[in-house]
Amino acid sequence: MTAEVPVRPARTPEEVRAFYDAHRTVRHYRTREDGTPLPLPEEHLDAMLHAAQRAPTDATAQLYSLIRLSDPGVRARVAELTTNAHVASASEAFVVCLDVRRVGRVLEVAGHAPGHWPAIAVHFGIGDAVMAGQNLLTAAEMLGYQGCWIGGVLNGLGGLLDLLELPAGVLPFAALTVGIPAEQPPLRPRVPRPLIVHQDRYRDPSDEDLRHATEVMNPIAARAGKPGDWARLLRMYFGQGGGMEAREPGLVAALKRQGLWAGEELGQ
Repeated sequence: MTAEVPVRPARTPEEVRAFYDAHRTVRHYRTREDGTPLPLPEEHLDAMLHAAQRAPTDATAQLYSLIRLSDPGVRARVAELTTNAHVASASEAFVVCLDVRRVGRVLEVAGHAPGHWPAIAVHFGIGDAVMAGQNLLTAAEMLGYQGCWIGGVLNGLGGLLDLLELPAGVLPFAALTVGIPAEQPPLRPRVPRPLIVHQDRYRDPSDEDLRHATEVMNPIAARAGKPGDWARLLRMYFGQGGGMEAREPGLVAALKRQGLWAGEELGQ
């Protein structure tokens, strides 16, 4: 006889929507009276890390590592390098990394020669890192906390590689903070679903679709009571002369330093 597969208690669609609508990106956390991080119960941290390790992974490899930041000096330096002060005040802070070094060492210890696949390493390493980090954050939210993904690691990649002593094959993707929220940001809008979900094939949106999406998203860019301009916000990041262009050389340099750059090979 085969054992019955246990069935998880079902949640209603309304309950699922409510859980995800309760999600907020939170940068201000409750702290001790002296401003130092408020520790989480050990069993809560253990559950969050358990969730991270239960994330899906390609080819069983688990191509990620989490650098837990506990030393106040290290936290302060990571906060400075990422230009995100809440790294120092959150209850828990991590640097979420793609890590293809470990699988190579497993092969070497077993007497096998590791292959050379830097583009694949970036593709699947980032995927594994994101899934593990998001599992951790979702578990944290189930426990009543909130958190923040921090793309600001790109502001100081070289310094992070040195500070965290990251060897070749390991690259920070983002930082991730978790804690008890000390703010309640508004629910942020999202692009209309027809622009995100495509049926059977990709459908390029019309100009009118994009104008409507911009109107929907404008509130996300509102500041100090002034109406938002989402296209202007995107231009600051992704437009010509924007922040992403400024970050590009640092990322390319870090990829090369960590042995993860496939540019020369693909250009031949």
